[in-house]
Amino acid sequence: MTVTVAELVGTVLGRLGVGHAFGVIGSGNFHVTNALRAAGVPFTATRHEAGAATAADAYSRTTGVPAALSVHQGCGLTNAMTGITEAAKSRTPMLVLAADTGGAAVRSNFRIDQDALVTAVGAVAERVHSPGSALADTVRAYRSAVEQRRTVVLNLPLDVQAGTVPDLGTLADLQVPEVVPLPPPRPAAEAVSALAAVLAGARRPVFVAGRGARAAGPQLAALAQRCGALLATSAVASGLFTGDPWALGISGGFATPLAAELISAADVVVGWGCALTMWTMRHGALIGADATVVQVDLDADALGAHRPVDLGVLGDVAATAADVAVALDGADRPGYRTTEVRARIAAEGRWRDVPLDPPDLTGPEGIDPRVLSTLLDDVLPAERTVTVDSGNFMGYPAAYLDVPDEAGFCFTQGFQSIGLGLFAGIGAALARPDRLVVAALGDGGALMAAAELETVARLGLAMVVVVYDDRGYGAEVHHFGPHGDDLATVVFPETDIAAIGRGYGFDAVTVRAPGDLDGVRAWVAGPRARPLLVDAKIASDGGSWWLAEAFRGH
Repeated sequence: MTVTVAELVGTVLGRLGVGHAFGVIGSGNFHVTNALRAAGVPFTATRHEAGAATAADAYSRTTGVPAALSVHQGCGLTNAMTGITEAAKSRTPMLVLAADTGGAAVRSNFRIDQDALVTAVGAVAERVHSPGSALADTVRAYRSAVEQRRTVVLNLPLDVQAGTVPDLGTLADLQVPEVVPLPPPRPAAEAVSALAAVLAGARRPVFVAGRGARAAGPQLAALAQRCGALLATSAVASGLFTGDPWALGISGGFATPLAAELISAADVVVGWGCALTMWTMRHGALIGADATVVQVDLDADALGAHRPVDLGVLGDVAATAADVAVALDGADRPGYRTTEVRARIAAEGRWRDVPLDPPDLTGPEGIDPRVLSTLLDDVLPAERTVTVDSGNFMGYPAAYLDVPDEAGFCFTQGFQSIGLGLFAGIGAALARPDRLVVAALGDGGALMAAAELETVARLGLAMVVVVYDDRGYGAEVHHFGPHGDDLATVVFPETDIAAIGRGYGFDAVTVRAPGDLDGVRAWVAGPRARPLLVDAKIASDGGSWWLAEAFRGH
């Protein structure tokens, strides 16, 4: 009996701990995908490779367990590239199994330089070079993904896949080396002392937690208690401090007026696993002129990459927070945690608490997106995962829909592509089947991704797809419209998106006014036998509150 390289690769990744695989099957990835399945890795077939790529990305983000994407050579990989780019830019630990043309197939129509393609977008290109090196090559790719938090594309030439692994009788004889998680790197003692001294002298400290802090919520909350810091997050870490009375929510373009006021008045701002980008800091406007800025990160290259910092600390966020908490001598400091601040956070800390300015826009065009989002927050179950596509609408679900924790929010905006929000919902739903997924999309992204509505219905996923339909590419309409530009290329006739949803197997409701949400209430109260699509015709907001800030970076 012989073992092929394709069988070995799938078996090794299954034993190493890949949690789920997604893909579109072609001749080039058929055998390796079946090997994954035989090794116990669940596989979900999507209708497009882009959907599979982002679903794998979302699964990895939501669970912390690496997922795999399986694609055909050449066109299968190119179809998936936007999703792979998003994952790479977001440092998602993920494996891409990409079939590749064999060494002799120089004239194949499928032949492209796959290594160069994936390297160009920030992913790591790996390759199974030969049957003799297949085990080492596969383990190396897996380790790069999980230890370096990288999206790794493991290219699998067809001739190598078909080769026989030498000196291996059966898969039962395969010895897969254990990949032991690396211990979190602790910061240097001098850095701990320096950060402790900064926090000990702070009167109004604010912590901003980013992607790198998603596993460090308890440690950051404990340190914030010691030094009297208020807590905020970047958009991708939304939900990390849900329920904490000192939490300000998202920092940056989605920040409430109160959050912006309190963060900009801080005398110390500490970014924990947070890049302090122009989005998170509103082009620096949220950092006071005299504020001390500290950044804590695992990667030396990240420190000070987006703005100058007064102190950079190299180390794991949870380990650093724990060490600094020990270094802070004496009793807890009040810092920014005054009775007045706590009362204001309770009264003004959520967007739904902020008076509508301008007033309710609901009218002939449709429902005010702020009103819609507030009502959805009330109607939909609290145990939810929210995924958000890109567009003018995106701040409404991000700011108005509460989530139970950091695993309840999946924000695929590293590449700022529209069309990924539905795909992310699929991965999140499979990662957390105990929660209802709310996939918030614009009409442009929804129609771009519509093929995966069939995947949602086929799998019977617990999902509500909310389409904020402004009948155009709203970001461009509001950016270029005031200058008198011709908008014919970015506005469209009204589309019956609810009918499209029904055609794919959804229940569907069209919403133009608050009373139309009764259909959503009925679905929530009912058996939920099919997923729900909410076709929300929204009134023009003249450009969302965060849009002007966002376009300053273009």
